[in-house]
Amino acid sequence: METLRPETPEALAEVLASAAREGRQIRTGGGFTKNAFAGPLAPAEVAVSTGALNRVVQYDPRDLTISVEAGLPYSELSRVLGENRQLLPLDPPLADTGTIGGVIASNLSGPRRRLYGTARDMVIGMKFATLEGKLVQTGGMVVKNVAGLDVAKLMIGSCGTLATLVAINFRVHSAPLATRTFLLSFDAAGDAARARDRVLKSVLQPAAVDLANPAAAARLGRSGFLLAVQAGGSAAVLGRYSRELEGAAAIESGQETDFWRRVRDFAPDYLAATPQGAVARVSTTLGEVATVLLGTAPVVARAGSGVSYVCFESAGEAAAWAGEAAGRGWKAVVEWAAPAARESLDLWPAPGGDIEVMKAVKRMFDPGNLLNKGRLYGRC
Repeated sequence: METLRPETPEALAEVLASAAREGRQIRTGGGFTKNAFAGPLAPAEVAVSTGALNRVVQYDPRDLTISVEAGLPYSELSRVLGENRQLLPLDPPLADTGTIGGVIASNLSGPRRRLYGTARDMVIGMKFATLEGKLVQTGGMVVKNVAGLDVAKLMIGSCGTLATLVAINFRVHSAPLATRTFLLSFDAAGDAARARDRVLKSVLQPAAVDLANPAAAARLGRSGFLLAVQAGGSAAVLGRYSRELEGAAAIESGQETDFWRRVRDFAPDYLAATPQGAVARVSTTLGEVATVLLGTAPVVARAGSGVSYVCFESAGEAAAWAGEAAGRGWKAVVEWAAPAARESLDLWPAPGGDIEVMKAVKRMFDPGNLLNKGRLYGRC
């Protein structure tokens, strides 16, 4: 397979247009770190990397906005923002190696989504290249700008099946003065969920509220049904958390950073250790998270948003569980699995009635179905 690495947005657009005119199947990516994510990798004739598009286009620290090219590593973006005590708190898995374009195309987020939201809350504009060879600009560099945001939202989570991201504009956040993480362990899932509820109903506003069942907690070096709460702010604020969460173990600095890295990368780390395994992502009500935590499979949950990640030793088990979860009215997909295993599985058992609209949008952008074919969980 031919691999191309255009160095300008214009060159990228021309590469896509040329391949489309020839009817060639195209695979796009930045660092291609997410081959185990989402849908199967269909055979392609040309791979197009955005890795050379890795510049900071514009950064206005006082306005809390930044524009970067899609091939910039997420870790480098975090370093640039950190120089001004700012952050883009998406916390995606594979943050050390993935590019920001891949993070947005995959709509990945992590523990701090409870306070800051997801990519759709932080993207204020973007530029993307179409198979017609056009560069399309939507949105801008103003936090309250609403022009064109609907088109940008189409691209977020599309897994590169509609167009190729060239640059993304973000609203960024000021970093807290300090952070501290509080860990509480319980014998029962219900007790852990009730403790979670008390935190969410209190005056506290933690950045992250995660739950892990015993199988997952053991992989994190802990025990029981683990409730992890990350707080940020002044010494007085962190002191209030310590009083409210009496009895919790508190971790800071390097220990805290390592803990959340392991939580953030739980799914890909599990798959690396269990090559035949798979990880299902399920969205439920907050009250149903405790039910998801039951069972022997390792589970890590964004307990303040109702998104859980359930790990299985085989991809077939994950697909069967996702089908059962869909039957209960939960939204479930098999999000991580070895590339070969995904080819024969129903990764997205119940996409909902809007799937036909999604397919129509796909036909508008890519009528020949040439771009990252099947990457949206085999449905588009």
